[in-house]
Amino acid sequence: MTGADLAVKTLEANGVKVVFGYSGAANAPFIDSISHSSIEYVLSRNEQGAAHMASGYARVSGTAGVCTATSGPGATNLITAIATAYMDSIPVIAITGQVKRELIGKDAFQEVDIIGATLPYTKHSYLVKDVNEIARVINEAFHIAETGRPGPVLIDFPIDVLKEKYEGNGNEEINLRGYKVPGKASSSQIKKVAQAVRNAERPVILAGGGVRCSGAVEEINRLAVRTGIPVVSTMMGLGVIPTDSDKFYGMIGSHGTRYANRIINRSDLVLAFGTRLGDRSVANAKGMEESGKLIHIDIDPAEIGKNMQPRIPVVGDIKDVIEQLLPMLEDHKVSKEWADETNELRQTLRYTPTAEDNGFVNPRYFLARLSEITNSDVYLTTEVGQNQIWCANHFRIKKPESFLTSGGFGTMGYGLPAAIGASRAQSNVPVIAVMGDGSFQMDLPELGTMKQYGIPVKMVLFKNDRLGMVHEHQYLFYKSNYQMVDITDGNPDFATLAGAYGIKSSTVSTNADVDKGINDMLADKESYLLIVNVSPFEPTGDALNEIRMTKEA
Repeated sequence: MTGADLAVKTLEANGVKVVFGYSGAANAPFIDSISHSSIEYVLSRNEQGAAHMASGYARVSGTAGVCTATSGPGATNLITAIATAYMDSIPVIAITGQVKRELIGKDAFQEVDIIGATLPYTKHSYLVKDVNEIARVINEAFHIAETGRPGPVLIDFPIDVLKEKYEGNGNEEINLRGYKVPGKASSSQIKKVAQAVRNAERPVILAGGGVRCSGAVEEINRLAVRTGIPVVSTMMGLGVIPTDSDKFYGMIGSHGTRYANRIINRSDLVLAFGTRLGDRSVANAKGMEESGKLIHIDIDPAEIGKNMQPRIPVVGDIKDVIEQLLPMLEDHKVSKEWADETNELRQTLRYTPTAEDNGFVNPRYFLARLSEITNSDVYLTTEVGQNQIWCANHFRIKKPESFLTSGGFGTMGYGLPAAIGASRAQSNVPVIAVMGDGSFQMDLPELGTMKQYGIPVKMVLFKNDRLGMVHEHQYLFYKSNYQMVDITDGNPDFATLAGAYGIKSSTVSTNADVDKGINDMLADKESYLLIVNVSPFEPTGDALNEIRMTKEA
């Protein structure tokens, strides 16, 4: 057995069914061993796409996704996708090939210090210089990636280690002296939380992506139902409460809904579960600190106090925290006055898209119809930009794992490969990738991956011939000085381009044609591209639209 055989055997023992990657000389022994195993190898069209596929696979499967690349430029092409997974706490195992051990540090052909290059964006990294360490390292990598706050782990294999003969039994156990998963949260801190909730007149729950990571979706729903506390969310927290639930009051932040932002501003207590409280979510950090209304609950102690100092900090797994908190609030309900106020804000400020035609498709209306026609029983992935915000605010999201997007890093080029990974993780639920015409052109090569492996992703392309989000910012903040955002003359004929890969397509240009376009797309059993013509001046979301309306007034 070679080191590569041992690596693949250990991946199989950890339940790995698919590896996404791009082939090269330095990882060739690893790929050769995969070909003799039960693991499927999916060849991406670039390395970044492979890592995004692994990320999408992880989101849907609930287990770490695995990707591989060769040394040098192959490895560095993974970095953006590794950072994307790191920011959104997605478990990914990145396996890279490396030059021979004797050549490390000598600027050999395609040598790069990928450990140093990815150090800020991984939970941990390994350079394996001894074939006898392979099984232990891989087992440790899965444990680190999937426990605590999930995240990516990188393993760098010199090619001669992969080729070396291995004589052991491959049953090496993990040995992580410095790695500890947080235990039960402090009961005394949770008692303080319960008392603060009882004393509050206008409490609100802010749900972040950590609720999903913790597997605490059922618990936070029970907390909301039992207490009547209104729930808002960050983008990564969308779906922990179904977005059409009467307990949910929208996404907060610069691209959130007006009523969600108003509710959090009017509250006197914010229970923040599993969120970094980043600048896109909470702009007025100082105000929340000074009001003393923040309770911050997170499994990662590094997040507590990083962006704003909480009145009550709680370090622990969210599922455990809520399970401890629920009995302490057995008989507690929010006041009728606060419930009525939040309901009125939601009712009066909620945007309802209409089918009125203006020569373009209203993307909000399109997404409302897509949600209605599919009953939201799909996995929806997005790119970054206007398409992402329209989806977040206007597609009905039932479960957090069904909405895949790049939140913390905001990575264009994420959506389509993530959809490929989501599709490979299961075959029962349709996968729809929503994109803009700017971001789609970062994804185009992966049409080849879809065609080669028969991956039936449905693609919705909001075409406005602009880099829409930046175009809107230039309107709002740069006196309409539109620079480097118009891609009209450079856009390809997307239908012809899809046809070159043997992928069918159609175009929708009015709201009246939306239902037919959606139904035609869904009826096709293979990959499909639906081009949706959108106005270049279509606003992104409620919060930015308020700025627009104020400016125009």
